[in-house]
Amino acid sequence: MSRILTYISRGILLNAKPLRCVVSHQQLFSTTPHESSHTDQPAEFYDIIIAGGGMVGTTLACSLGKNPRLADRKILLLEAASGFKQPAIGQSSYSNRVSAISKGTHRLMKTIGAWPHIEASRVKPVLKMQVWDACSDALITFNYDDMSENISWIVENDVLLGSVYRQLDGVDTVKIRYSSKVEECHLIRDGAAASTVRLANGERLSCELLIGADGYNSLVRKTMAVDNFTLSYNQMGVVATLKLGPGTANNVTAWQRFLPTGPIALLPLSDDTSSLVWSTDVAEAKRLLQLDEQSFVAAVNEAFNKIYPRKGIIDEVTKNITSLISSSTGQRLEPAPVVESVVEKSRAAFPLGLGHTSTYVGHGVCLVGDAAHRVHPLAGQGVNLGFGDVQCLTDTLAEANYSGLGLNNLSQLVRYEQERLKHNVPVLLTTHGLQQLYTTDFAPIVGLRSVGLTITNALPPLKKFLMNYAMS
Repeated sequence: MSRILTYISRGILLNAKPLRCVVSHQQLFSTTPHESSHTDQPAEFYDIIIAGGGMVGTTLACSLGKNPRLADRKILLLEAASGFKQPAIGQSSYSNRVSAISKGTHRLMKTIGAWPHIEASRVKPVLKMQVWDACSDALITFNYDDMSENISWIVENDVLLGSVYRQLDGVDTVKIRYSSKVEECHLIRDGAAASTVRLANGERLSCELLIGADGYNSLVRKTMAVDNFTLSYNQMGVVATLKLGPGTANNVTAWQRFLPTGPIALLPLSDDTSSLVWSTDVAEAKRLLQLDEQSFVAAVNEAFNKIYPRKGIIDEVTKNITSLISSSTGQRLEPAPVVESVVEKSRAAFPLGLGHTSTYVGHGVCLVGDAAHRVHPLAGQGVNLGFGDVQCLTDTLAEANYSGLGLNNLSQLVRYEQERLKHNVPVLLTTHGLQQLYTTDFAPIVGLRSVGLTITNALPPLKKFLMNYAMS
């Protein structure tokens, strides 16, 4: 945590000016022999080029293309994949990659017209969330009064992406190029009017604004030559699609238990199906992937129910606090649903880490999504931060274009950066802090976090504030 705080103090404090990494003109814009061989070929021009598809990049292209204040601008989305196959409506098998969609993302999807198709395809509302500590009796629940509002929505990534692609079909100002891997990009030079990118096939393109939506290994960010803080958790997130046992009804609760090795979560997909996200160390993740189905199911059920060693005095203190609060709130720990089976070939794992770049923008260039920030999935905020970037950048560029300031105006892009830092940095620090706090069974830490969690659970206004902030 201290390393991150030190890093933030160097350039991304909320009220400070953004950190600018000073490099030489030659370092940023040196021309390689390969690139110079194409300088005699005119580069096709677009007002905006988005490098990288995926959910964030594709949604950004749709959001920009549908904004009436940007109707006079040509937008190009570069997608390295060969294409996208629309998931069939009503298909029986669920994807193992899902996202917990916040209210802010829900509003964005409605704005671009994608939400009706998402609803017609497959989406599951989350009305309640229960989080509890495996090393104590501490727990916290989140839900609106009488479950009158959704906390979030669980949507398969393919369903969300497919719904956005359907909206792009009718946007004439947006063009998508598949199988278009960016090999090299050059940013606007002093006096030059455009940035350029070179594709793997040697084709050159130019633009007024280049947007990096190309993930945490972003080539656009590397070309900007800015500092990028990264931290590996030496963990992997194991995902799978699980069938729940008989008797499970009204599956609208998201379950998350903090184990000494990391959090495990069940996210509802249907009345009898849930999605698993289990963060654990690399060796354990590989072992889980190699288990047979029966052993894997047993491991998941054990993770949600195993009683870990307790420290007497800490257990007594937290038990008394929990008992006192439970008597006034009526809340008790509810058992997670029993897992019956795992869907065949649904198990996978991906590495977990933290990342944040020192600046999101430069003259004629900006970053969105994982290219700018990467967080632990324990709070389900990663993709929502990216969609927040999409909404904010769309509003910023629309206003700049309407005002005649142009798309690559640095002062306008800095406004986008500063607005997003106010939200992204607190979320990044919170998720990192929770990851560090809950991956230990050291008795004093267990005691402190248990008391804090229990007291927070007893304060409805605080819980509502946290819920609204996280899902805004």
